[in-house]
Amino acid sequence: MTTYTCPKGHESSEADFCDECGAKIGGTGVTPVPSAPTSGPSSGPVAAPVAAPAGGQPCPNCGTPRAGSSRFCEDCGFDHTTGKVPTLTVPVPASPGTGGGTPAGSWTATIRADRKYFEDNAIEGVEFPADPGERRVTLPSPQARIGRRSASKGTNPEIDLADTDPGTSHSHALLTLSVDGTWLVSDLGSTNGTYVNDEQSPLTAGQTRALKDGDEVHVGAWTTITLHAPAS
Repeated sequence: MTTYTCPKGHESSEADFCDECGAKIGGTGVTPVPSAPTSGPSSGPVAAPVAAPAGGQPCPNCGTPRAGSSRFCEDCGFDHTTGKVPTLTVPVPASPGTGGGTPAGSWTATIRADRKYFEDNAIEGVEFPADPGERRVTLPSPQARIGRRSASKGTNPEIDLADTDPGTSHSHALLTLSVDGTWLVSDLGSTNGTYVNDEQSPLTAGQTRALKDGDEVHVGAWTTITLHAPAS
């Protein structure tokens, strides 16, 4: 099978963006050739390969390795700064009536392909989608992971952009509800960065920013996620 090497050295089966980290790939695919078996007497014992460390210090709440200096655990939302798992400070009342819909008191987010953000990125060789579409989701408490699902890597983010934005890393960013009811966004060491509103510089890996109603989070090649506070 032909594979493609991304700028970070990962082998990807996709030619445009790395299917592991989301980095843009350029160049020619490489078909691995099996090594010829060696013959003759062994010159000594062969050292076993040393496994790379799985990550940083384990989360005190769930044991998941910490991603660099990220403030929040990617799996359970544990806040390494406060030592607590973020939760709602007050119960969210159930939505009145029948027929489902957004529960009263819930924050929501609009997810859309943003042409302006795409053009500002100027990613060569990538075309803006013909049917950009738009969807609105309810943000689950206490966190919503942004990324691309992958059965092989075990990633299943709440905001899944696998089918809509190839420039998003598998574990790209994290939205977390703080203990005071404020939503925060953290970058999880993404390849193409996480931007807030019109800021020119992305968040650094592990950096956290508080968000308010109407704030925009930009990820991947063209995705903009706009937060909406509960209706008063």
